[in-house]
Amino acid sequence: MAERGAQGRRATRRTAATLAAGLLLAAPGVVAHGTAVLAADVTVSGRQILVDGQPFPVRGAAVEAPLAPLAGLGATTVRSYGGDPGPLLDEAQKAGLKVIAGLWVGHPRLGADYGDRAFVERQLAELEAIVAKYKDHPALLMWGVGNEVEVDLADDSPVWPAIEEVARMVRRVDPAHPTLAVLAETGDAKVKKLIAQAPSVQVLGLNSYGDGLYSVAGRARAQGWTGPIVVTELGALGQWQAAQAPWGAPFEPSSTQKAIQLRRYLKALDEAEAGAIVFLWGQKQEVTPTWHGLLLPDGTGLEAAEAMAEAWGGQVPGSNHAPRIAYLRVADDPSAPFASWSAGDEGSFTLDAVDPDEDLMEVRWFVMGESTARGVGGDREEEPPFFPEAVRQGGPTGARVSGLKPGRYRIFAEVRDGRGAAATVNMPFEVK
Repeated sequence: MAERGAQGRRATRRTAATLAAGLLLAAPGVVAHGTAVLAADVTVSGRQILVDGQPFPVRGAAVEAPLAPLAGLGATTVRSYGGDPGPLLDEAQKAGLKVIAGLWVGHPRLGADYGDRAFVERQLAELEAIVAKYKDHPALLMWGVGNEVEVDLADDSPVWPAIEEVARMVRRVDPAHPTLAVLAETGDAKVKKLIAQAPSVQVLGLNSYGDGLYSVAGRARAQGWTGPIVVTELGALGQWQAAQAPWGAPFEPSSTQKAIQLRRYLKALDEAEAGAIVFLWGQKQEVTPTWHGLLLPDGTGLEAAEAMAEAWGGQVPGSNHAPRIAYLRVADDPSAPFASWSAGDEGSFTLDAVDPDEDLMEVRWFVMGESTARGVGGDREEEPPFFPEAVRQGGPTGARVSGLKPGRYRIFAEVRDGRGAAATVNMPFEVK
Protein backbone atom coordinates (compact mmCIF):
# COMPACT_ATOMS: atom_id res chain seq x y z
CA MET A 1 0.00 0.00 0.00
CA ALA A 2 1.64 3.22 -1.13
CA GLU A 3 -0.14 5.67 1.11
CA ARG A 4 -2.08 5.39 4.32
CA GLY A 5 -3.25 7.91 6.84
CA ALA A 6 -5.40 10.94 6.11
CA GLN A 7 -5.42 10.71 2.35
CA GLY A 8 -5.27 6.94 1.81
CA ARG A 9 -4.07 5.27 -1.37
CA ARG A 10 -5.78 4.00 -4.40
CA ALA A 11 -6.06 1.03 -6.59
CA THR A 12 -4.49 -0.08 -9.80
CA ARG A 13 -6.97 -1.19 -12.45
CA ARG A 14 -6.14 -2.75 -15.73
CA THR A 15 -8.02 -4.19 -18.64
CA ALA A 16 -4.85 -5.78 -20.03
CA ALA A 17 -1.16 -5.38 -19.40
CA THR A 18 0.23 -5.42 -22.93
CA LEU A 19 -0.90 -6.03 -26.51
CA ALA A 20 0.77 -7.31 -29.63
CA ALA A 21 1.39 -4.40 -31.96
CA GLY A 22 0.62 -6.49 -35.03
CA LEU A 23 -2.90 -7.21 -33.82
CA LEU A 24 -3.53 -3.53 -33.22
CA LEU A 25 -2.56 -2.54 -36.72
CA ALA A 26 -5.01 -4.92 -38.35
CA ALA A 27 -8.22 -2.93 -37.87
CA PRO A 28 -9.71 -0.47 -40.39
CA GLY A 29 -10.04 3.29 -39.95
CA VAL A 30 -12.60 5.07 -37.83
CA VAL A 31 -16.21 4.56 -38.82
CA ALA A 32 -19.19 5.51 -36.65
CA HIS A 33 -22.72 4.43 -37.59
CA GLY A 34 -21.36 3.51 -41.00
CA THR A 35 -20.18 7.07 -41.72
CA ALA A 36 -16.76 8.61 -41.24
CA VAL A 37 -16.82 11.19 -38.43
CA LEU A 38 -14.15 13.79 -37.84
CA ALA A 39 -12.17 13.58 -34.63
CA ALA A 40 -12.66 16.38 -32.14
CA ASP A 41 -9.93 18.92 -31.53
CA VAL A 42 -9.11 18.73 -27.82
CA THR A 43 -6.92 21.37 -26.21
CA VAL A 44 -5.92 22.60 -22.77
CA SER A 45 -6.45 26.22 -21.73
CA GLY A 46 -5.51 27.10 -18.18
CA ARG A 47 -7.54 24.84 -15.90
CA GLN A 48 -9.98 23.91 -18.65
CA ILE A 49 -10.19 21.17 -21.26
CA LEU A 50 -11.68 22.43 -24.51
CA VAL A 51 -13.37 20.30 -27.18
CA ASP A 52 -13.58 22.12 -30.50
CA GLY A 53 -12.92 25.34 -28.61
CA GLN A 54 -15.66 24.91 -26.00
CA PRO A 55 -15.17 24.07 -22.29
CA PHE A 56 -15.77 20.38 -21.71
CA PRO A 57 -16.86 19.17 -18.24
CA VAL A 58 -15.21 15.82 -17.51
CA ARG A 59 -17.70 13.77 -15.50
CA GLY A 60 -18.40 10.08 -15.71
CA ALA A 61 -17.03 6.74 -14.60
CA ALA A 62 -14.48 4.03 -15.08
CA VAL A 63 -16.49 1.43 -16.92
CA GLU A 64 -17.10 -2.28 -17.22
CA ALA A 65 -20.82 -2.13 -18.11
CA PRO A 66 -23.05 -0.78 -20.94
CA LEU A 67 -22.66 2.95 -21.46
CA ALA A 68 -26.11 4.14 -22.55
CA PRO A 69 -27.56 4.23 -19.00
CA LEU A 70 -24.48 6.12 -17.80
CA ALA A 71 -24.97 8.76 -20.48
CA GLY A 72 -28.55 9.19 -19.27
CA LEU A 73 -27.25 10.21 -15.86
CA GLY A 74 -25.54 13.22 -17.42
CA ALA A 75 -22.07 11.73 -17.81
CA THR A 76 -19.83 13.05 -20.56
CA THR A 77 -16.79 10.81 -20.19
CA VAL A 78 -15.68 7.25 -19.53
CA ARG A 79 -12.27 5.97 -18.61
CA SER A 80 -10.32 2.83 -19.52
CA TYR A 81 -7.02 1.56 -18.13
CA GLY A 82 -5.28 -0.24 -20.95
CA GLY A 83 -5.66 -2.79 -23.70
CA ASP A 84 -7.31 -2.14 -27.05
CA PRO A 85 -9.71 0.82 -26.61
CA GLY A 86 -11.45 0.29 -29.93
CA PRO A 87 -14.68 -1.37 -28.72
CA LEU A 88 -15.07 1.17 -25.92
CA LEU A 89 -14.48 4.09 -28.28
CA ASP A 90 -17.10 2.76 -30.68
CA GLU A 91 -19.66 2.20 -27.92
CA ALA A 92 -18.94 5.62 -26.44
CA GLN A 93 -19.45 7.28 -29.81
CA LYS A 94 -22.88 5.67 -30.09
CA ALA A 95 -23.75 6.80 -26.55
CA GLY A 96 -22.52 10.37 -27.08
CA LEU A 97 -19.62 10.02 -24.64
CA LYS A 98 -15.91 10.82 -24.80
CA VAL A 99 -13.16 8.44 -23.68
CA ILE A 100 -10.02 8.85 -21.60
CA ALA A 101 -8.20 5.98 -23.30
CA GLY A 102 -5.77 4.34 -20.92
CA LEU A 103 -2.27 3.37 -22.00
CA TRP A 104 -1.08 0.72 -19.56
CA VAL A 105 2.41 1.57 -18.34
CA GLY A 106 4.07 -1.34 -16.56
CA HIS A 107 4.44 -1.15 -12.78
CA PRO A 108 7.85 -1.70 -11.22
CA ARG A 109 6.15 -3.43 -8.28
CA LEU A 110 4.84 -6.00 -10.78
CA GLY A 111 8.18 -6.53 -12.47
CA ALA A 112 8.53 -3.71 -15.01
CA ASP A 113 12.22 -2.84 -15.24
CA TYR A 114 12.87 0.63 -16.63
CA GLY A 115 16.58 -0.04 -16.64
CA ASP A 116 15.94 -2.63 -19.36
CA ARG A 117 15.85 -0.69 -22.64
CA ALA A 118 14.54 -3.67 -24.56
CA PHE A 119 11.45 -3.72 -22.32
CA VAL A 120 11.08 0.06 -22.54
CA GLU A 121 11.30 0.10 -26.34
CA ARG A 122 8.88 -2.81 -26.65
CA GLN A 123 6.35 -1.10 -24.40
CA LEU A 124 6.71 2.18 -26.28
CA ALA A 125 6.17 0.44 -29.61
CA GLU A 126 3.03 -1.29 -28.36
CA LEU A 127 1.61 1.94 -26.96
CA GLU A 128 2.55 3.93 -30.05
CA ALA A 129 0.65 1.42 -32.18
CA ILE A 130 -2.47 2.05 -30.08
CA VAL A 131 -2.12 5.83 -30.30
CA ALA A 132 -1.51 5.79 -34.05
CA LYS A 133 -4.47 3.53 -34.64
CA TYR A 134 -7.06 5.42 -32.61
CA LYS A 135 -5.89 9.05 -32.67
CA ASP A 136 -8.56 10.01 -35.19
CA HIS A 137 -11.47 8.36 -33.42
CA PRO A 138 -14.23 10.94 -32.78
CA ALA A 139 -14.92 9.63 -29.26
CA LEU A 140 -11.34 10.11 -28.06
CA LEU A 141 -10.93 12.83 -25.42
CA MET A 142 -7.38 12.27 -24.17
CA TRP A 143 -4.79 9.62 -23.47
CA GLY A 144 -4.36 8.30 -19.94
CA VAL A 145 -0.65 7.58 -19.46
CA GLY A 146 -0.42 4.85 -16.85
CA ASN A 147 -2.35 4.32 -13.65
CA GLU A 148 -0.64 4.63 -10.28
CA VAL A 149 2.68 3.46 -11.68
CA GLU A 150 4.37 4.91 -8.59
CA VAL A 151 2.43 2.82 -6.06
CA ASP A 152 4.14 0.67 -3.42
CA LEU A 153 7.72 1.63 -4.24
CA ALA A 154 10.50 2.50 -1.83
CA ASP A 155 12.18 4.37 -4.68
CA ASP A 156 9.87 5.87 -7.31
CA SER A 157 12.63 7.63 -9.25
CA PRO A 158 12.40 5.34 -12.33
CA VAL A 159 8.68 6.06 -12.70
CA TRP A 160 8.70 9.73 -13.66
CA PRO A 161 11.05 9.46 -16.67
CA ALA A 162 9.01 6.44 -17.83
CA ILE A 163 5.79 8.46 -17.71
CA GLU A 164 7.50 11.33 -19.55
CA GLU A 165 8.80 9.05 -22.30
CA VAL A 166 5.31 7.72 -23.01
CA ALA A 167 3.68 11.16 -22.78
CA ARG A 168 6.28 12.65 -25.12
CA MET A 169 5.62 9.87 -27.63
CA VAL A 170 1.86 10.50 -27.44
CA ARG A 171 2.27 14.22 -28.09
CA ARG A 172 4.47 13.48 -31.09
CA VAL A 173 2.08 10.94 -32.62
CA ASP A 174 -1.19 12.66 -31.66
CA PRO A 175 -0.84 16.37 -30.90
CA ALA A 176 -4.63 16.79 -31.16
CA HIS A 177 -5.41 15.03 -27.85
CA PRO A 178 -3.95 15.89 -24.43
CA THR A 179 -1.93 13.60 -22.22
CA LEU A 180 -3.10 12.76 -18.70
CA ALA A 181 -1.08 10.91 -16.07
CA VAL A 182 -2.80 9.22 -13.13
CA LEU A 183 -1.32 9.21 -9.62
CA ALA A 184 -2.57 7.56 -6.45
CA GLU A 185 -3.41 10.71 -4.49
CA THR A 186 -0.99 13.64 -4.24
CA GLY A 187 1.45 12.30 -1.66
CA ASP A 188 3.89 14.73 -0.11
CA ALA A 189 5.63 15.54 -3.38
CA LYS A 190 4.25 13.33 -6.17
CA VAL A 191 2.78 16.23 -8.12
CA LYS A 192 6.02 18.20 -7.80
CA LYS A 193 7.95 15.23 -9.19
CA LEU A 194 5.53 14.90 -12.10
CA ILE A 195 5.81 18.61 -12.92
CA ALA A 196 9.60 18.52 -12.81
CA GLN A 197 10.24 15.23 -14.58
CA ALA A 198 7.26 14.70 -16.90
CA PRO A 199 6.62 18.06 -18.59
CA SER A 200 4.81 16.41 -21.51
CA VAL A 201 1.85 15.60 -19.21
CA GLN A 202 -0.87 18.21 -19.75
CA VAL A 203 -3.67 17.02 -17.44
CA LEU A 204 -3.25 15.73 -13.90
CA GLY A 205 -5.24 12.63 -12.96
CA LEU A 206 -5.61 11.73 -9.29
CA ASN A 207 -7.25 8.68 -7.75
CA SER A 208 -8.75 9.65 -4.39
CA TYR A 209 -11.33 8.23 -1.99
CA GLY A 210 -13.17 9.32 1.13
CA ASP A 211 -12.78 12.70 2.77
CA GLY A 212 -9.49 13.33 0.99
CA LEU A 213 -11.70 14.30 -1.95
CA TYR A 214 -12.59 17.56 -0.24
CA SER A 215 -9.01 18.77 -0.47
CA VAL A 216 -7.32 16.74 -3.22
CA ALA A 217 -7.48 19.43 -5.90
CA GLY A 218 -6.24 22.09 -3.49
CA ARG A 219 -3.35 19.91 -2.39
CA ALA A 220 -2.34 19.37 -6.01
CA ARG A 221 -2.46 23.13 -6.61
CA ALA A 222 -0.33 23.67 -3.51
CA GLN A 223 2.37 21.48 -5.09
CA GLY A 224 2.40 23.72 -8.13
CA TRP A 225 -0.03 22.18 -10.64
CA THR A 226 -1.70 24.92 -12.70
CA GLY A 227 -3.40 22.91 -15.44
CA PRO A 228 -6.61 20.87 -15.53
CA ILE A 229 -7.24 18.28 -12.81
CA VAL A 230 -9.40 15.19 -13.22
CA VAL A 231 -10.08 12.92 -10.27
CA THR A 232 -9.79 9.74 -12.29
CA GLU A 233 -11.11 7.43 -9.58
CA LEU A 234 -13.32 8.44 -6.70
CA GLY A 235 -15.54 6.66 -4.24
CA ALA A 236 -17.14 7.04 -0.85
CA LEU A 237 -14.53 5.09 1.12
CA GLY A 238 -11.59 2.87 0.30
CA GLN A 239 -11.30 -0.40 2.16
CA TRP A 240 -7.84 0.66 3.30
CA GLN A 241 -9.47 3.71 4.98
CA ALA A 242 -12.23 1.84 6.84
CA ALA A 243 -12.38 0.85 10.48
CA GLN A 244 -11.98 -2.89 11.04
CA ALA A 245 -13.25 -5.77 13.10
CA PRO A 246 -10.66 -7.28 15.49
CA TRP A 247 -9.69 -9.86 12.85
CA GLY A 248 -9.01 -7.20 10.20
CA ALA A 249 -12.30 -7.22 8.28
CA PRO A 250 -13.03 -3.64 7.13
CA PHE A 251 -16.55 -2.29 7.66
CA GLU A 252 -18.19 -1.48 4.34
CA PRO A 253 -20.69 1.40 4.21
CA SER A 254 -24.16 0.58 2.96
CA SER A 255 -25.12 1.71 -0.54
CA THR A 256 -27.17 4.45 1.13
CA GLN A 257 -24.18 5.73 3.11
CA LYS A 258 -22.02 5.64 -0.02
CA ALA A 259 -24.55 7.69 -1.99
CA ILE A 260 -24.76 10.32 0.75
CA GLN A 261 -21.00 10.76 0.67
CA LEU A 262 -20.83 10.69 -3.13
CA ARG A 263 -23.25 13.63 -3.33
CA ARG A 264 -20.96 15.65 -1.07
CA TYR A 265 -17.79 14.72 -2.91
CA LEU A 266 -19.15 15.48 -6.38
CA LYS A 267 -20.26 18.91 -5.17
CA ALA A 268 -16.83 19.61 -3.68
CA LEU A 269 -15.01 18.59 -6.87
CA ASP A 270 -17.28 20.76 -8.99
CA GLU A 271 -16.52 23.73 -6.75
CA ALA A 272 -12.79 22.96 -7.06
CA GLU A 273 -13.03 22.92 -10.88
CA ALA A 274 -11.89 19.31 -11.02
CA GLY A 275 -13.27 16.63 -13.30
CA ALA A 276 -14.84 13.58 -11.66
CA ILE A 277 -14.62 9.94 -12.73
CA VAL A 278 -16.48 7.64 -10.33
CA PHE A 279 -15.29 4.09 -9.73
CA LEU A 280 -16.80 1.68 -10.91
CA TRP A 281 -19.62 1.56 -13.48
CA GLY A 282 -19.85 -2.19 -13.14
CA GLN A 283 -18.95 -4.67 -10.40
CA LYS A 284 -15.62 -5.94 -9.04
CA GLN A 285 -14.43 -8.06 -6.14
CA GLU A 286 -12.36 -5.99 -3.70
CA VAL A 287 -12.79 -7.30 -0.14
CA THR A 288 -16.46 -7.79 -1.08
CA PRO A 289 -18.27 -7.93 -4.43
CA THR A 290 -20.18 -4.74 -3.55
CA TRP A 291 -17.57 -2.33 -2.19
CA HIS A 292 -16.86 -0.25 -5.29
CA GLY A 293 -19.49 -1.29 -7.83
CA LEU A 294 -22.17 1.20 -8.85
CA LEU A 295 -24.19 -1.69 -10.27
CA LEU A 296 -25.07 -5.23 -9.29
CA PRO A 297 -23.78 -7.97 -11.63
CA ASP A 298 -27.06 -8.00 -13.59
CA GLY A 299 -26.93 -4.24 -14.20
CA THR A 300 -29.33 -3.22 -11.44
CA GLY A 301 -28.46 0.28 -10.27
CA LEU A 302 -27.76 1.49 -6.74
CA GLU A 303 -28.47 4.87 -5.15
CA ALA A 304 -25.08 6.18 -6.28
CA ALA A 305 -26.58 6.52 -9.76
CA GLU A 306 -29.08 9.01 -8.34
CA ALA A 307 -26.25 11.00 -6.76
CA MET A 308 -24.50 11.18 -10.11
CA ALA A 309 -27.66 12.22 -11.96
CA GLU A 310 -28.38 14.94 -9.40
CA ALA A 311 -24.85 16.33 -9.71
CA TRP A 312 -24.76 16.19 -13.50
CA GLY A 313 -28.29 17.22 -14.50
CA GLY A 314 -29.31 13.79 -15.74
CA GLN A 315 -31.97 11.29 -14.75
CA VAL A 316 -32.14 7.70 -13.56
CA PRO A 317 -34.28 5.35 -15.66
CA GLY A 318 -37.97 6.01 -15.05
CA SER A 319 -37.09 8.53 -12.32
CA ASN A 320 -37.06 5.49 -10.04
CA HIS A 321 -35.48 5.78 -6.60
CA ALA A 322 -33.41 2.97 -5.14
CA PRO A 323 -34.32 1.48 -1.76
CA ARG A 324 -32.62 3.03 1.25
CA ILE A 325 -30.91 1.10 4.06
CA ALA A 326 -31.51 2.50 7.54
CA TYR A 327 -29.50 -0.21 9.28
CA LEU A 328 -28.31 -3.80 9.51
CA ARG A 329 -27.82 -4.76 13.16
CA VAL A 330 -26.97 -7.65 15.42
CA ALA A 331 -30.36 -8.50 16.91
CA ASP A 332 -29.24 -8.90 20.53
CA ASP A 333 -26.59 -6.14 20.43
CA PRO A 334 -27.81 -3.31 18.16
CA SER A 335 -24.76 -1.11 18.68
CA ALA A 336 -22.22 -3.80 17.74
CA PRO A 337 -20.42 -3.26 14.40
CA PHE A 338 -19.84 -7.02 13.98
CA ALA A 339 -21.27 -10.28 15.29
CA SER A 340 -19.64 -13.20 17.08
CA TRP A 341 -20.97 -16.51 18.36
CA SER A 342 -19.79 -20.01 19.17
CA ALA A 343 -20.05 -22.96 16.81
CA GLY A 344 -23.36 -24.69 17.37
CA ASP A 345 -25.14 -21.44 18.20
CA GLU A 346 -26.78 -19.06 15.74
CA GLY A 347 -26.55 -15.40 14.86
CA SER A 348 -29.54 -13.15 14.38
CA PHE A 349 -29.61 -9.91 12.37
CA THR A 350 -32.24 -7.21 11.86
CA LEU A 351 -32.69 -5.03 8.78
CA ASP A 352 -34.53 -1.76 8.26
CA ALA A 353 -34.97 -0.69 4.63
CA VAL A 354 -37.45 1.64 2.96
CA ASP A 355 -38.32 2.54 -0.61
CA PRO A 356 -38.97 6.24 -1.36
CA ASP A 357 -41.44 5.28 -4.10
CA GLU A 358 -43.18 2.75 -1.82
CA ASP A 359 -42.30 -0.06 -4.21
CA LEU A 360 -42.61 -3.60 -2.91
CA MET A 361 -39.13 -4.69 -1.87
CA GLU A 362 -37.58 -8.14 -2.13
CA VAL A 363 -34.65 -9.00 0.16
CA ARG A 364 -32.01 -11.56 -0.71
CA TRP A 365 -29.74 -12.73 2.12
CA PHE A 366 -26.46 -14.58 1.60
CA VAL A 367 -23.27 -15.43 3.48
CA MET A 368 -19.73 -15.37 2.10
CA GLY A 369 -16.39 -16.15 3.66
CA GLU A 370 -14.28 -13.17 4.63
CA SER A 371 -11.81 -12.26 1.91
CA THR A 372 -8.26 -13.42 2.64
CA ALA A 373 -6.69 -12.85 -0.80
CA ARG A 374 -6.42 -9.08 -0.49
CA GLY A 375 -4.94 -7.53 -3.61
CA VAL A 376 -2.43 -4.68 -3.56
CA GLY A 377 -3.42 -1.56 -5.45
CA GLY A 378 -6.60 -3.05 -6.87
CA ASP A 379 -5.00 -6.21 -8.25
CA ARG A 380 -7.36 -9.03 -9.06
CA GLU A 381 -8.86 -10.84 -6.05
CA GLU A 382 -10.54 -14.21 -5.99
CA GLU A 383 -14.13 -14.09 -4.80
CA PRO A 384 -14.59 -15.77 -1.41
CA PRO A 385 -16.85 -18.83 -1.19
CA PHE A 386 -20.61 -18.65 -0.70
CA PHE A 387 -22.39 -20.60 2.03
CA PRO A 388 -25.95 -20.87 0.70
CA GLU A 389 -27.23 -23.11 3.50
CA ALA A 390 -26.10 -20.77 6.27
CA VAL A 391 -29.14 -18.46 6.10
CA ARG A 392 -31.79 -20.55 7.83
CA GLN A 393 -34.44 -17.86 8.06
CA GLY A 394 -34.36 -14.76 5.91
CA GLY A 395 -37.11 -12.22 5.43
CA PRO A 396 -37.74 -8.52 4.83
CA THR A 397 -36.72 -7.47 8.34
CA GLY A 398 -34.01 -9.90 9.34
CA ALA A 399 -32.24 -13.23 9.09
CA ARG A 400 -30.85 -16.04 11.22
CA VAL A 401 -27.55 -17.75 10.45
CA SER A 402 -26.30 -21.11 11.72
CA GLY A 403 -24.50 -24.31 10.76
CA LEU A 404 -21.13 -22.74 9.98
CA LYS A 405 -17.73 -24.03 11.01
CA PRO A 406 -15.46 -21.74 13.04
CA GLY A 407 -14.18 -18.94 10.83
CA ARG A 408 -14.73 -15.39 9.60
CA TYR A 409 -17.65 -14.51 7.34
CA ARG A 410 -19.96 -11.74 6.11
CA ILE A 411 -23.71 -11.61 5.86
CA PHE A 412 -25.12 -9.59 2.97
CA ALA A 413 -28.59 -8.15 2.38
CA GLU A 414 -29.53 -7.18 -1.16
CA VAL A 415 -32.77 -5.20 -1.37
CA ARG A 416 -34.46 -4.83 -4.77
CA ASP A 417 -37.49 -2.76 -5.73
CA GLY A 418 -38.49 -4.76 -8.81
CA ARG A 419 -38.01 -1.71 -11.05
CA GLY A 420 -34.29 -1.87 -11.72
CA ALA A 421 -32.87 -0.40 -8.52
CA ALA A 422 -31.41 -1.94 -5.38
CA ALA A 423 -29.60 -1.34 -2.09
CA THR A 424 -26.86 -3.37 -0.42
CA VAL A 425 -25.44 -3.74 3.07
CA ASN A 426 -23.22 -6.27 4.82
CA MET A 427 -21.66 -7.04 8.19
CA PRO A 428 -18.66 -9.16 9.16
CA PHE A 429 -19.06 -11.89 11.77
CA GLU A 430 -17.07 -14.72 13.26
CA VAL A 431 -17.96 -18.18 14.45
CA LYS A 432 -15.71 -19.28 17.32
